Amino acid sequence: MGRRSILVATGWVATAAIATVIGLGAIRLVGESLTGTPGGVRSEAEIERALAAPEPAPTTSTASAAPGTTGTASAPPGTTGTASAAPGTTGPAPSASSGARRGFATDGGTAVAECGVGGVRLVSWAPAQGYRVRDVDRGPDDDVEVTFQGATREYELKVRCIGAEPVAVADD
Repeated sequence: MGRRSILVATGWVATAAIATVIGLGAIRLVGESLTGTPGGVRSEAEIERALAAPEPAPTTSTASAAPGTTGTASAPPGTTGTASAAPGTTGPAPSASSGARRGFATDGGTAVAECGVGGVRLVSWAPAQGYRVRDVDRGPDDDVEVTFQGATREYELKVRCIGAEPVAVADD
């Protein structure tokens, strides 16, 4: 082996060592976001407190989104039928500028509606897996509706305000 071969091998080993040190330093710098749970692991009691706390009011509104876009809904799954409300379920706490807010669910998807000064409006909606939003009337109006269409079935959820509460009603 010549002197040149030894220099090449030494250079290769030094380069590999430097690359390894830089890689380990980068992982340490990024920290838990790559190697662990951000914010640490929560205890069962912390999780229960977080779930029991009221959800903060949203800072952005889906009312300015393009037609056909979907939001998220906080309604329990498993409620079936066209325009059937999940009994006793309510969405997040209403903000100062809005009325009561409630989540609704069908087999085709879920929606959240709230009653306000201009009538009822859909806050958000989301189709179930295998369904899409065919039509949506977000309001505010006397009544609002969203239609979820699947391969073999269609669900229409129509909501009105009765008093200050959003209530699912049968389609006229």
